Amino acid sequence: MWAQDWSNIYPLVAPEETVPGYDLSAILKDRGFDAISMVQAGQAFFSSLGFEELPDTFWERSLFVKPQDRDVVCHGSAWNIDEKDDLRIKMCIKVNAADFKTIHHELGHNYYQRAYNKESYLYRTSANDGFHEAVGDTIALSITPEYLQKIGLLENVPDASGDVALLMKRALKGIAFLPFGLMVDQWRWQVFAGEAAPDEYNELWWQLREKYQGVIAPNERPADAFDAGAKFHVPDNTPYTRYFLARILQFQFHRSLCEIAGNEGPIHRCSIYGSQQAGKHLKAMMEMGRSNPWPDELEAITGQREMDATAMLDYFAPLKAWLDEQNEGRTCGWR
Repeated sequence: MWAQDWSNIYPLVAPEETVPGYDLSAILKDRGFDAISMVQAGQAFFSSLGFEELPDTFWERSLFVKPQDRDVVCHGSAWNIDEKDDLRIKMCIKVNAADFKTIHHELGHNYYQRAYNKESYLYRTSANDGFHEAVGDTIALSITPEYLQKIGLLENVPDASGDVALLMKRALKGIAFLPFGLMVDQWRWQVFAGEAAPDEYNELWWQLREKYQGVIAPNERPADAFDAGAKFHVPDNTPYTRYFLARILQFQFHRSLCEIAGNEGPIHRCSIYGSQQAGKHLKAMMEMGRSNPWPDELEAITGQREMDATAMLDYFAPLKAWLDEQNEGRTCGWR
């Protein structure tokens, strides 16, 4: 309903010449994976980078499987209960590719929380709001066919013929999110600044959705409606720009860590799995928490002091080339 994830239209836009790839969900089930072994695989990724294994209490106190005797919030989340080493995740894990990726992402939060736990209380968080989400997302970008082969889940790495299809799937989820990730706080900031009266809140919401996303209301909306309030983060007062920033930072982190790891191929095929050198740089940044201005911490991992979206362009370059060919002679946009 937010048009923040366009994955459902993949069958309509998929490259016709795509060579069938692999089904990670089916592979995990065939190999007998369960919730615990999926989390163990995620831990093994971080161990390969040189991170210390998770404490015993993580395995004793985390929620991995949906309880049968009560309702719980199943949305994946990561916690450090005592601000020291009581790390936990809370998920109702299903054996599928989506949850395999989510586990790697959530563990990114846990390892980040532990990395900065020696900082003073005010600095026990990420350099800015986007960094915490970006670390987990960066790790998830390394779930490549090459990584899956290294851990024994794929016998052979598919050739490059399926790369455009793979990148299309990722773009429909990750790139399509960018305008929504930006406009939620564009609306909120204008409201807080008094630039819109209460009876204009809903009109402003849909103006921004059309401007950034090319989406209009499915029917005429009354002036006293509060459609923005249906998005959890608005009434919960949770900043949303962090997710937009994380989308930029994850590719910037990924490109730099791949260079540190000695990757010589395209970055969409790079996995930093097993690179102690990449892990060293990542951990050094994470240990800073918020003790330094975020440009200093960005520089520590990327050598750059400004966020740079060209890494995203590099990552999706094969898809962009294919789209330019497909859309030649067309006028793209809305209105």
